[in-house]
Amino acid sequence: MRIEQLTVRLRARSDWEAVELGMALVRQHAGAVWKPWLWLTLPVFALLNLGAWWIDQFWLALLLMWWLKPAFDRIPLYVISRAVFGSAPGTRETLQAQRQWGLRTLPHLLTWRRFSPVRSLYMPIDLLEGVQGDRLRQRRGVLGGQAYGTAILLTWICLLFQAVLVMGGVVAVVMYLPQDLLPDSMQTAFRMVAIEWPAWLKLAWNALAWAAISVVEPFYVGAGLGLYLNRRTQIEAWDLEIVFRKLRARLAAVAPMLLAAVLWAGAGGIAEAQERHGAPPATTTPQAEAPAKPTPPTLPIVFGDQRVDDRAFRKAADEAYRDPLLDRTRTQASWERRDTAEEEDIEDPLDGDKAWLSGFGNVLAFIGEWGLWLVAGVLVLALLATARYWWPWMRGISGTRALPPDAPQSDALVLPEALPDDIATAARALWREGRPRHALALLYRASVETMSLRADIALPPGATEAECLRASRRMPQAEDRHAFARIVRTWQYAAYAERLPGEDEFDALVTELQHRYGWAS
Repeated sequence: MRIEQLTVRLRARSDWEAVELGMALVRQHAGAVWKPWLWLTLPVFALLNLGAWWIDQFWLALLLMWWLKPAFDRIPLYVISRAVFGSAPGTRETLQAQRQWGLRTLPHLLTWRRFSPVRSLYMPIDLLEGVQGDRLRQRRGVLGGQAYGTAILLTWICLLFQAVLVMGGVVAVVMYLPQDLLPDSMQTAFRMVAIEWPAWLKLAWNALAWAAISVVEPFYVGAGLGLYLNRRTQIEAWDLEIVFRKLRARLAAVAPMLLAAVLWAGAGGIAEAQERHGAPPATTTPQAEAPAKPTPPTLPIVFGDQRVDDRAFRKAADEAYRDPLLDRTRTQASWERRDTAEEEDIEDPLDGDKAWLSGFGNVLAFIGEWGLWLVAGVLVLALLATARYWWPWMRGISGTRALPPDAPQSDALVLPEALPDDIATAARALWREGRPRHALALLYRASVETMSLRADIALPPGATEAECLRASRRMPQAEDRHAFARIVRTWQYAAYAERLPGEDEFDALVTELQHRYGWAS
């Protein structure tokens, strides 16, 4: 791996800073990521939904699109892993690479590793490093480390973002409906959902889910790659290695010049020493070699009696070895089966003193084993003891309780089939008799008939208040429309919210309606 070609500044970051780094890489290379993503996922989406429509199982297409996400995740990982080294691939190159790149690990990602909560962190190990077997497990254990919890949170956060985008799309459709049509539209939508979804609604739901996945999934993969790069930087000290490689490159560039300068200085020094001490020039005549003399140590000649104090160096080395990032040892704890035969041979001298503890433990064990059955038995006894109270109610044979004599009686809201000749007088009479809802119902019914005549429209049986309000817009005079809207709102408050108007307000309402609609007095 040519880490000196990395286009990002490597340093030891926190986990969430590494997540932001990966998402920034996705934003920087958005075109190179989403173009091949759409070219691959859109035909797959169309084919799956076409097959689901053929067998009338649209939920199967959505499930398969969700299950194939690890196969689609290879696209953003392929693009970003190469763009981070300064060579972002094109759309054609990325699509052609999907035929072979990562196919060996794809069956694992689509089977037992499909539900892994840290797939974004482990996918770079599987696809970029290409290790298998025990080596793969070791790499996962080392690189997971402290980033494991962050990777799990990242998975849940991205799933929540996908759900928010889907719900936001549904709410966006509702927001653009006209306010007057909203109640009827919501009733129609609930009726379709409760009974049977039409094919176009199922297809729209699948398309909305696919769009949410397409928006969030590349950021999920990029964030996992950021965690992967950060963990390798922390463990392998990539930032220091890059500095050393750059320093070596600089030294290699000036090495010939330094070597020539050293040789020239050394040759000049030897010539000057020979001239100063009058040494005879060297000849080519071979002479008998003198016996070798032992070479004196160099350090006493150079430093004299001084001794280098290496305590500071040893202290710094010990601190470096105590650094957890450089420590190669790990402590692993595991459970082992205890040998019961050896335990029986060991006699405890305090067995006699702990006899009462053994009895107390037996009581607790009995409660733990049979406590649930005891609780269930107590509940059964309690139910049997109180059966005379709840059994008639359960069987529906309990007699209807008679209302006390002073309980308020509410008569049914029944109006005559034909309207009276003097509507205003009849409504005031009902109000004085203590039947305000009857009075308002009479005014509302008479206003609806008058409105239908003036608007020249035939209302269907059982028309709602909203339908009557929409029909009242055809009345030519604005005062008539305002009066009708007032009686509709007053009737709705009384019928559904139990909010009756005051006596003066009721009288003013009757007077206005009588004046506007020309009711005889």
